[in-house]
Amino acid sequence: MSILRLENISRQFRTEPLWQDVTLTVEPGERLGILGSNGSGKTTLLRVMAGVEPVDRGRRSVASGVRVGYLPQSPTFASELSVLDALYHSQSEAIDLLRAHEEACRRLSKGDPEGRFAAEVSEVAGRLEALGAWDLHTRARTILTRLGLPDMEARVGSLSVGQRKRVALAEALISEPDLLLLDEPTNHLDTAAIDWLEGYLRHFAGALVMITHDRYFLDRVTRRILEVEQGCVQLHEGNYASYLQEKDHQEKLRAASAEKRSNLLRREMEWLKRGPRARATKQKARQERILAMLEQGPRSTRGELALEQAGTASRLGRKGLLLHGLGKSYEGRPLLREFTLELQGGDRIGLVGPNGCGKTTLLDLVAGRVEPDQGWVEMGPTVVPGYYAQRSGDLPEETRAVDYVREVAEVLTRPDGSRITAESLMENFLFPRSMQHTPIHRLSGGERRRLELLRVLLGAPNLLLLDEPTNDLDLPTLVRLEAWLDDFPGILVVVSHDRYFLDRTVDRLFHFGVGGPSEFPGDYETLRQTLAEEERPPTPPRVRAPAPSPGAPSRDRRLSYKETRELQALEQEIERGDQRRLVLEQALAAPSSDAERLHSMYCELEGLQVRLAQALDRWAELAARAENG
Repeated sequence: MSILRLENISRQFRTEPLWQDVTLTVEPGERLGILGSNGSGKTTLLRVMAGVEPVDRGRRSVASGVRVGYLPQSPTFASELSVLDALYHSQSEAIDLLRAHEEACRRLSKGDPEGRFAAEVSEVAGRLEALGAWDLHTRARTILTRLGLPDMEARVGSLSVGQRKRVALAEALISEPDLLLLDEPTNHLDTAAIDWLEGYLRHFAGALVMITHDRYFLDRVTRRILEVEQGCVQLHEGNYASYLQEKDHQEKLRAASAEKRSNLLRREMEWLKRGPRARATKQKARQERILAMLEQGPRSTRGELALEQAGTASRLGRKGLLLHGLGKSYEGRPLLREFTLELQGGDRIGLVGPNGCGKTTLLDLVAGRVEPDQGWVEMGPTVVPGYYAQRSGDLPEETRAVDYVREVAEVLTRPDGSRITAESLMENFLFPRSMQHTPIHRLSGGERRRLELLRVLLGAPNLLLLDEPTNDLDLPTLVRLEAWLDDFPGILVVVSHDRYFLDRTVDRLFHFGVGGPSEFPGDYETLRQTLAEEERPPTPPRVRAPAPSPGAPSRDRRLSYKETRELQALEQEIERGDQRRLVLEQALAAPSSDAERLHSMYCELEGLQVRLAQALDRWAELAARAENG
């Protein structure tokens, strides 16, 4: 039985249809990813599924009793709300009881000679238990901590855009809906949080429909792909890798069809060039046929971005970029200490680490947007920097899109010497002529970011700084940006949480840890495994009985009956302890929404490690004496 059904729905934007006559069924346990270029209608379709956007035609139906959770692309909250209030705004009874319990506990802590406050705490705790709010609160604490938001009392108005997105994601997850709709859930998450979310969603019991640009995430979580392209919607069975294989097969079929069509047209044209006598028979019918084929033309590829025409990088001399002894602190917290790095043409580095560790600060220092506390940045005389910042700049809202591009260059020279106008280049960037004269304030968020990228590349930089480029760019743009970067001869510095994009575009990784950035010799997956091993509590090694020292004085240290029994018991205790340790480590590595259980297991594991170390020491002593005896 389906939990959601869309029947022949259509939606129009401005004067163009986004999509028409779409029919889609979502079953329990669904894992559906939605793909398409910016402006194709992906977000609108998800909003229709969530019931927050109307359709022009058709019908949306949801099965009775189905709870829908929805993460919008740009969530909004009242600025005066705390994180806790924002999470529970639809759980009014639960939030009132939690507040009452906190207040009663506060009064109880100040003294309660008559026992009145203790009775109040007990009464409120019972109501919370009956409502299931304790579990809700535990899930909220766990999810917020995993997403990097441990302070539940912080005011939403004081949070960054990325932090507010994480609050909205936590709100969607803690409700444990039957149908979960997520619009770009990995935006503003660091790689550790993405890894956790990936595991959480793989074990999520409900149905899932999501839009994401993270291809590893998409490939590992989804089982079907819905492609929205040029007003059409097509469903593909399988994950992202299966989708790519099917698309490749379709493109080969189209190429073969286009070749056949080309051959047919060539024969028709040859026929039309023959003499009047040869054309006399059925001339009109054949001319009408060839004209129809010419009008039909091959399948449009307007939706395919051609970044290879974005021009060449400026020539880069021998001297590239030198960072010498950089130091930077914010509010007394050091982000960089004595950081030195030299980069030349062809160097491609990725900066990774948790949010707030200083990655963007380093790019701002290189770009000259902030000044270092210590050290300096030195660029060669031929260096032309281009900075695609994480946050969209203050664009001139009333300026037409084409004029914004022309401010950098009206005509660009390609590598082969040919020239391309700003208007033609914008068409290659999915800005048709009809949109180019649109004021910037009427563009969507994704279209604005694509326009900013175009302007950066038009400047022909040979030092390219990209700060979270995958946050707002669609997959078609990213695929072609990666292809363009393959041939980029300059210096590339990327900050990204997108594991696929990093593996695809950079050769070296710098991880921002406790002591600042340091180079890691390997790819991101190896780095992730290394960090996981470092965070795991060390396991004491099994100690072999030491051999007696040569020439040591011989003493009768044979084991007593009691010590022999102790040695046997220790061996059994160590065996059981090792088995329990493995169980705990596997449980802690698995996704869980139970914070108290995780904490309890972690404490148990730490205590077990200590007891095992003591048992191994005692076993080694007794085993050595038993061997010598």
